[in-house]
Amino acid sequence: MKDLGSLMKQAQAMQEKLQAAQTRLVATEVDGQAGGDMVRITLTGAGALARVVLDDSLLRSGEGEIVADLLVAAHADAKRKLEVKQAEMMREVAGPLAGLPGMPSF
Repeated sequence: MKDLGSLMKQAQAMQEKLQAAQTRLVATEVDGQAGGDMVRITLTGAGALARVVLDDSLLRSGEGEIVADLLVAAHADAKRKLEVKQAEMMREVAGPLAGLPGMPSF
């Protein structure tokens, strides 16, 4: 029974670490860029779009398709960075168990 109690304490500690990491992740923002920094977007830790910054040179008539492509590329960049941040936080919490089936994720 002593081992079961120890295992339960470890599970509870991991759950607390996971909750703390999720709280930190929600407060996190990541930036994505495209077009030599002509388009910048910011995603929250939950993946919501928080901010878009466009270089004034893109606001000319006829640039719509280019702007759309750059927005998609900047979003992909930010999403990749957010996934890396999530994986780093999960490794902090779960250590060598991160990524195993049945382990929680963000």
